[in-house]
Amino acid sequence: MAKKKSKQSGAKSVWIRRILVIAGCLAAGALVYTSYRVFGPNTKAFGDSKYFYVRTNSTYSAVLDGLEEQGIIRNRNSFNWVAERLDYPNRVKAGRYKITRGMSNFEIARLLRSGKQSPVVLIINKLRTKNDFVRKISNNLEADSNVMRSLMNDPVYLRQFGLDTNTVMCAIIPNTFEFYWNTGAEAVFKKLEKEREEFWTPERKDKAAKLGLSMNEVTVLSSIVEEETNKNDEKPIIASVYLNRYRKGMRLQADPTVKFALQDFGLKRIRENHTLFDSPYNTYRYAGLPPGPICTPSEKTLNAVLNTPETDYLYFCARADFSGYHAFAATYAEHLVNAKKYQTELNKRGF
Repeated sequence: MAKKKSKQSGAKSVWIRRILVIAGCLAAGALVYTSYRVFGPNTKAFGDSKYFYVRTNSTYSAVLDGLEEQGIIRNRNSFNWVAERLDYPNRVKAGRYKITRGMSNFEIARLLRSGKQSPVVLIINKLRTKNDFVRKISNNLEADSNVMRSLMNDPVYLRQFGLDTNTVMCAIIPNTFEFYWNTGAEAVFKKLEKEREEFWTPERKDKAAKLGLSMNEVTVLSSIVEEETNKNDEKPIIASVYLNRYRKGMRLQADPTVKFALQDFGLKRIRENHTLFDSPYNTYRYAGLPPGPICTPSEKTLNAVLNTPETDYLYFCARADFSGYHAFAATYAEHLVNAKKYQTELNKRGF
């Protein structure tokens, strides 16, 4: 009897061990599966990285749809399982997030939940119109284009910055800026305006005053110089011509202002019919500076105008050698000689 009981007991032990082994394997498998679902890669095949954008006031459902539709995640259900355990559905934050290939559900959900965005590096070069600026911002940031356009055309709002609807582009000095993608229109404008305030140091304000110009007038004059030449070493001389004409009450007769008035920036040759166009920006028809800048001048150009030398030049035209430089003259007779040389060369080249 003892042997029989011993055999039964041994057999029972074997079965228990087998059950424990199976249970252990199942538990281990479940652990491996869960670990893989949490920490295994769940990105689709794309380059080294991809940006995912979460709009302001987005719901978790919209985020989940976006991750799938934009080719970020491979498995929606596994991401959802992890996201729910991290309480991400209740902690959605707007922004621009850099997703690296091979990231796990845990890494993606934790990044989105944290709100740690990748900033947008926005390079603002020369812009000519308010619409150019609005497009630049709305193409790179979430900022609402209609709100931005409304701000730039609101005289009451602009008054606090010493600007109006004509001079509003004076607020923009070309530079490289960093923004969070979900920055609003007003915050964008205020950041650019702050940059302008930092540019206008007491020293620069003093130089403007010595020229007899306000900060905005320096910017308007600089915008004309900016459009006249890309030769930085020549900009102060060109500025001197316009300052001399301005001080004498002469019309500036700046070709770039005609292009701006016509909103035709591709014109290669200004003809008489162009100069007759009625616009306050047309300096062939109206004396003084235009009511606002015709582009956003660079810091180099602004500094060139602020450091305008004393000259007796009243005229200039492009050199006939097409070097990009100009021939300057103090008298109209001398200017006509220079202009004839250039016009002759233009006709030869078929312009």
